[in-house]
Amino acid sequence: MSSASSKAAQSGSADALKRAVAEAALEHVRAGEVLGVGTGSTANFFIEGLAAIKGRVQAAVASSEATRQRLEAIGIEVVDLNQVDHIGVYVDGADEINAALEMIKGGGGALTREKIVASLAERFVCIADESKWVEKLGRFPLPIEVIPMARSLIARELVKMGGSPVYRTGFVTDNGNVILDTYGLDIINPVELETRLNNLVGVVTNGLFARRPADVLLLGGAGGVRTITRPA
Repeated sequence: MSSASSKAAQSGSADALKRAVAEAALEHVRAGEVLGVGTGSTANFFIEGLAAIKGRVQAAVASSEATRQRLEAIGIEVVDLNQVDHIGVYVDGADEINAALEMIKGGGGALTREKIVASLAERFVCIADESKWVEKLGRFPLPIEVIPMARSLIARELVKMGGSPVYRTGFVTDNGNVILDTYGLDIINPVELETRLNNLVGVVTNGLFARRPADVLLLGGAGGVRTITRPA
């Protein structure tokens, strides 16, 4: 098999796993509730599946403009978060997730809105393929959303912390900010680091989802979809 064919086959396999966990997540959608929907390739498969059960969804809150457009395209009403005081279930993917169901998110750049929606959700269901499962977070660069004028200031602070920040060129978040993808941070205590980073003046938020981890992980692998619940 050629290199190109091999990559295509691997991509197809990854898509199959993403589709499997997305379909499994449909069982967590409860009738008559407001649903939170995340951003990214796995979340897109979930949105595709929602088309068949959209009558069960009262309305949805989207974590990005791209997700809003996809939801509206299949006929689901999208409401502003300011219009609701409760979200039953929030479904989203992850770039990395550990046994405590703490995550790194933000590869797609929607981390701030994702974190806001997750904070209001009664249950957070993460959908991911087994390549995202890690013993320790940090192999994936940690996205940090910053106010543009503070980009260099925050970059210097991250270097002091042992990180190697890389400006995500040509990208602006839905909130009008920029992202520093940060390599090399030693994430021993995700909750502590999440708080420390958020306390840096100029940081909007960072991609550690440790203070609000997932409640349920639907993990796709060769043996099917496993359901993992957050340790008590």
